Amino acid sequence: MTQSSPLKETAAQLKELPFYQAQHNEIDIFTHAYDNQLPVLLKGPTGCGKTRFIEHMAKRLNRPLYTVACHDDLTASDLVGRYLIEGGQTVWRDGPLTRAVREGGICYLDEVVEARKDTTVVLHPLSDDRRMLPIDRTGEQLKAPKEFMLVVSYNPGYQNLLKGMKPSTRQRFVAMTFDYPDMTSEISIVEKETQIDHYYATKLVELAQSLRALKEYDLEENASTRLLVYTATLMQSGLDQRTAIRSGLIEPLTDDPETINALMEVVNAKFDFHDE
Repeated sequence: MTQSSPLKETAAQLKELPFYQAQHNEIDIFTHAYDNQLPVLLKGPTGCGKTRFIEHMAKRLNRPLYTVACHDDLTASDLVGRYLIEGGQTVWRDGPLTRAVREGGICYLDEVVEARKDTTVVLHPLSDDRRMLPIDRTGEQLKAPKEFMLVVSYNPGYQNLLKGMKPSTRQRFVAMTFDYPDMTSEISIVEKETQIDHYYATKLVELAQSLRALKEYDLEENASTRLLVYTATLMQSGLDQRTAIRSGLIEPLTDDPETINALMEVVNAKFDFHDE
């Protein structure tokens, strides 16, 4: 087994990385998984920082990153590659998964359960001790180099029974659960990402926590950290606060006019718009 060594960057080196506010020990776990050539599964709600975490770690480990947004129409060929006609000739073009294997990069499959079941089967030989990628069309059996890493994510709270991850698939991965940051960290994230004043960053995070605590409205998703950053960005650019909050935070949560109005009442209770 490879001995893992924690990453130790200087302050200047960390400043050059995509900003990520660590919540627990996820950086250490990910580093150990990478050093020991283990695949990783990230679980957590939309907009809580999973994708930013992967971007941060890819830069931190100095590996190329291939991100795939999974969907119902994603095929195995979309991941592995296909023959294309170019200039009157038939040529093979690698997909993102194959490129990551060849280059020793990180392949990140976002919302992996959205992909068709017959598509994700191609991941199985890469997510066990074989670390192989068979390419039937070319007859290749690619052995993943030690630098290659497979990472997948999904939102267990949003998926229904038809789109859950099979236990046999989950057990192929080292898994980490992500959630929205604690209040102090989330305020810091909003400030760092948008340069908004600390007072308004605090007010937005307090508002988000109030919205997340609501039980009487059937919201498919909670107010995410990503939406807070969007809202603060609109406010910081000069858009009036009420419009910024409605467009950046409330409208993305629901299409129901009555629910929007009810959520805006919560906003009105948290923000004083009389000075605008």
